[in-house]
Amino acid sequence: MYENRTILITGGTGSWGNELTRQLMEKKPKEIRIFSRGELAQVNMKRKFNCNKLNFVIGDVRDKEAVESASEGVDYIFHLAALKHVNICEEQPNEGVKTNIIGTSNLINAAVKNKVKKVIDVSTDKAVVPLNLYGMSKAVGERLTIQANNLNGDTRFVCIRAGNVLGSNGSVVPLFIDQIKKFNRITITDKKMTRFFMTLPEAIQLLFKAADSSFGGEIFVVRMPSCKISDLAKVLIEVYGNDKTSIQITGLRPGEKINEVLLSCYESPNAYYFEDNYYLIVPMLEIEGLKEHYGSFNKMKKVNFLEYTSADKLMQPDEIKKALMKGGFMV
Repeated sequence: MYENRTILITGGTGSWGNELTRQLMEKKPKEIRIFSRGELAQVNMKRKFNCNKLNFVIGDVRDKEAVESASEGVDYIFHLAALKHVNICEEQPNEGVKTNIIGTSNLINAAVKNKVKKVIDVSTDKAVVPLNLYGMSKAVGERLTIQANNLNGDTRFVCIRAGNVLGSNGSVVPLFIDQIKKFNRITITDKKMTRFFMTLPEAIQLLFKAADSSFGGEIFVVRMPSCKISDLAKVLIEVYGNDKTSIQITGLRPGEKINEVLLSCYESPNAYYFEDNYYLIVPMLEIEGLKEHYGSFNKMKKVNFLEYTSADKLMQPDEIKKALMKGGFMV
């Protein structure tokens, strides 16, 4: 699918973009364009990979002309660019809208104009029954992406929805480790809080599978393990802390949930099991060719649950340790 093709990654200098680029290089593409705002991050990534197949483009998805230019001659786009921090989007909602909604709209229009083969939008559990501006903006981005399949017949659009990735930029594991080392304590907002977690290489492999299998118009939901944040904190204290390391409860922040949802009760009537690691959500919107691609869904089994939340099947401490070892945070 990617051999001798040109791929554009928006927001490509982040942890997802770095790992996606590493794995894409193994698929022998013609060119990978890294589109992002950060000059220093691009310089560091260029030095890290030292590969002439990588082309770095300074730009912002908010800039319609820049996105159109970056999309010229591109076969596939992985859309990772977003303002992702809940508190930042709560404090500056207009900025979240500009990047996560207007930026996504700019990308869709650029892909259609340049006849890109497929756009893969990487979404989040926070887009499901959203409580915060980040989730609301990503939910709108999902809807724009899915509906874009009816704009023309040349470009296909698909969404892939996942939870947290261990060790990604700004994620809780490196934050907790840093807190232990600097302050000998960890701050969590609520001891009942749960979250989905997966290692970055695993997440990218699942991203490829969904991207390769999709027709356009679907939302692929990645099935992910989850855990209590307090259990995660205790495991990290065992490794990095001591008998004086404490856990401080600070209270929920604006827009924060106790449990995250990857598939809601409103979506489950139109959701199916897809292989071992995904659920497939079919849009209520009619998209030409989608039903035929999946054989009218007659051979697919509908999900037998109301919703899929991070509180459903929690990892125990030994399972959390294994996940942290796989992610490179423990030996």
